[in-house]
Amino acid sequence: MKIDKAEARKTTVQLLKYGVIGVSNTLITLVAFYLLNTLAGWPYGIANVIGYILGLINSFVWNRNWVFKTKNDLKREAILFGCGFLLCYTLQGLVSWFLLEGLGWKDMGEISWLPMKNTGQNIVMVIAMVFYTLANYVYNRVVTFKEKK
Repeated sequence: MKIDKAEARKTTVQLLKYGVIGVSNTLITLVAFYLLNTLAGWPYGIANVIGYILGLINSFVWNRNWVFKTKNDLKREAILFGCGFLLCYTLQGLVSWFLLEGLGWKDMGEISWLPMKNTGQNIVMVIAMVFYTLANYVYNRVVTFKEKK
């Protein structure tokens, strides 16, 4: 199988850009979650949903216009993007539930070198985000922003 160098370069650049957007989404989501859950005392689920919605809006705009550079039907892509979000967010929720409730990390005590309350919840949030991010990239690459041949 021969690898097209131009396509490989394009994919590499796309992955790097997706990573940059992913980092910005992660920061937006984590900051919102930390502010709402840890500082304001809002429940995990509500803080999590709001953080992800803010990251979702950021992600769609940047991925459509900078990473995948599509000119396809905006409404169709937005719907597919939202469906991908729901699918991947469900995966994130299942991972969170398993770690928080199944393994009991919800009741994890404070860690002396981490200056935060709700240590277990914050750690679970980061782990679950990894699952979400990987699944979301694959979905968007293959479904939402698929190039039309």
